[in-house]
Amino acid sequence: MKSAVFFDIDGTLWNYDKYIPESTKLAIKKLRENGHLAFICSGRARAFINDPDLLALGFDGIVCSCGCHIEIDGKIIYQKIIDKDFAKKTIELIRSYGIRPILEGPKKIYMDDEEFGNDDIFGNILRRDVGDNLVGVNGENYGKWEINKMSCATDVDEEKRMECFDRLSDDYAIIVHSDDVCEIVPAGHNKATGMLKACELVGINPENTFAIGDSENDLDMLTAAHVGIAMGNGTDRAKAAADYVTTAFDEDGIYNALKHFGLIS
Repeated sequence: MKSAVFFDIDGTLWNYDKYIPESTKLAIKKLRENGHLAFICSGRARAFINDPDLLALGFDGIVCSCGCHIEIDGKIIYQKIIDKDFAKKTIELIRSYGIRPILEGPKKIYMDDEEFGNDDIFGNILRRDVGDNLVGVNGENYGKWEINKMSCATDVDEEKRMECFDRLSDDYAIIVHSDDVCEIVPAGHNKATGMLKACELVGINPENTFAIGDSENDLDMLTAAHVGIAMGNGTDRAKAAADYVTTAFDEDGIYNALKHFGLIS
């Protein structure tokens, strides 16, 4: 029976140095040869998923921006774009609390260098990976953005941070990764909603779904999938949400998980 497997990227398919284990490449190849479907399911926006080695693994679809963008066989079949005027109000609110936004869309990532200096790991990863599709929030782009979601550096006073989150909570889901980093996603969207929509469109029964992830924005899909699999290097919350914990991503975690459930041999 055909199944669909949804893979997180960071900490699951690769690490932040973009290292993909050979066992992961082999596992996905075998998975698809066995007639199953492989999907990326990432918090990254589509503009941030462009690495040729990653895409060369072979995926039947991409669910990204925490469910706000879905592609099947290279065609966009669902997209949630934040209204530009509403995005402007959101950014003004965020910045009033000293929180630094990164705007994420299907074609561009928007980040201001004055907010993310050369010593900022977050900004440097974007500069390395996004290339010419990384542009400024301000200046000629201001108010013209096409975005699905945002990520933010939240290294401000906790009281300010929580007050800001409270003011956003009617319209957005806030995914807190740490005191310093969060994702801001339009309400009603997460990796699970994207996963289930993709299954509906390709005719996969949700009872034949597997999700593999490692962090806070994976919790919804780990619990919504028929089988949720946490990486051995995952957070405690990811492991608690999962049905099964495999080995770490660089200890053949994906290969071992797919073999454990009989999806590959």
